[in-house]
Amino acid sequence: ACSVPTISMGELMENVAGGIDTYSIRQPLGVVAGICPFNFPAMVPLWMYPLACAVGNTFVLKPSEQDPGASLMLAEMAMEAGLPKGVLNIVHGQHDIVNAICDHQDIRAISFVGGDGAGKHVYSRGTAAGKRVQSNMGAKNHAVVLPDAQVEATVSALTGAFAGAAGQRCMAISAAVFVGDAYDAFIDKIADKATGLKVSGGLEPGCDVGPMISPKAQERAEGLIAKGIEEGAVCVLDGRGYKPEGYEKGNFLAPTVLKDITPDMTCYKEEIFGPVLCCLKANSLQ
Repeated sequence: ACSVPTISMGELMENVAGGIDTYSIRQPLGVVAGICPFNFPAMVPLWMYPLACAVGNTFVLKPSEQDPGASLMLAEMAMEAGLPKGVLNIVHGQHDIVNAICDHQDIRAISFVGGDGAGKHVYSRGTAAGKRVQSNMGAKNHAVVLPDAQVEATVSALTGAFAGAAGQRCMAISAAVFVGDAYDAFIDKIADKATGLKVSGGLEPGCDVGPMISPKAQERAEGLIAKGIEEGAVCVLDGRGYKPEGYEKGNFLAPTVLKDITPDMTCYKEEIFGPVLCCLKANSLQ
């Protein structure tokens, strides 16, 4: 945002053809909006409104209804820093507010970060109303582990990737494909490493895994684990039912490792948004 005066300059090219010059100018759209997810309630808004405002737009921010407080803190700091009233606006709500943003004729563009279902809805409804829409949706990331992988480094990387932020982030590795014969040895080491992670409220010293965002999120993840076991997966490490001391009524799912996963299993086809690693075996890279 600080470099906007340079990167928002237009361009002029003289004589691109006989007697023809071309030029481009960059102008603000007007009112733009951002619809943000729960898992990074400060970072994702900061991807959006500083740039939008710096190039001359006003911004309507709809934070997740599950943790709206961070956006209010950001807005307070923006006003303290001198941002004029009305430039950054916060609206709260769920589906009705999202639809209102998509439909409002004065909003010219929308940035969305979140799950697939909501993202497809925002994209289709927003573009149908003539808006520019960028929709950054959910992810099911894979790691492919080759036979010559360095064991300890791989185990540490995979454990942090699937369990960090309680697995509730688009960067999480939810599926690991092991090529060759080291399958069981790798999985046992990952389970051992994950067993040593501290699950707690999130602010305690040494905490590695915090709570799920809601009871609904916890129930969904536990349901997909149960479905995977029902369909033939082997549960190497079961984190269901974990109750950290002092948080017995919290929404906790400890790190969970499933092996003997096949691509047709429900727990593989659907994204488990939680600290769960689905392990698959491949005999070769093919």
